[in-house]
Amino acid sequence: MSVTIERLGPEETSLVANRIAEAFTALEVTYWLVPDASKREAVLAGDFEILVGHAMRHGMVYATADRASVAVWFTSVGEPPPPPADYDARLAAACGEWTDRFQHLDDLFAANHPHPDHHHLAFLATEPGRQGQGLGSALMREHHAWLDANGMPAYLEASSPRSRDLYARHGYLAGEPFRVPDGTPFWPMWREPVGR
Repeated sequence: MSVTIERLGPEETSLVANRIAEAFTALEVTYWLVPDASKREAVLAGDFEILVGHAMRHGMVYATADRASVAVWFTSVGEPPPPPADYDARLAAACGEWTDRFQHLDDLFAANHPHPDHHHLAFLATEPGRQGQGLGSALMREHHAWLDANGMPAYLEASSPRSRDLYARHGYLAGEPFRVPDGTPFWPMWREPVGR
């Protein structure tokens, strides 16, 4: 199956954030982040909009041509990217009463993030009705080809056993999981470039 991949610009930030929120509301960790199911997707979309907008300036955002699947990468070469502008205020506006939970998750991610030069796959998300069709894998293959050609490692945090196993099939090695307070795990995963 041939999948057309496109790099996106800032005008599609909201679309990407909403696609990620739609796909991620089923993840176990989101039940802890936003316990109110009626508000979960909207709160997640608000948080993701901050991060996707930041990636538009300090990384790369890709999608399939039909926008059913998206990938958000940050580049961490030399100095890591700065935090988003006015992040604390924007996070509080997006997440409301659950802001402290998102801050806790940010702190966990920061404490477990590796320091060598790498590209960070922050989000890989596919429309729920299109999952399992190879779209996310196509997005990974596209960027991995550049990483391999340039000798650049990659890092991500897998949020479920299913995603951990998918990433393992693409060359990522899982470390010991770290957990949010309710026990939900994230697996830090690292991929060395192939052929170097």
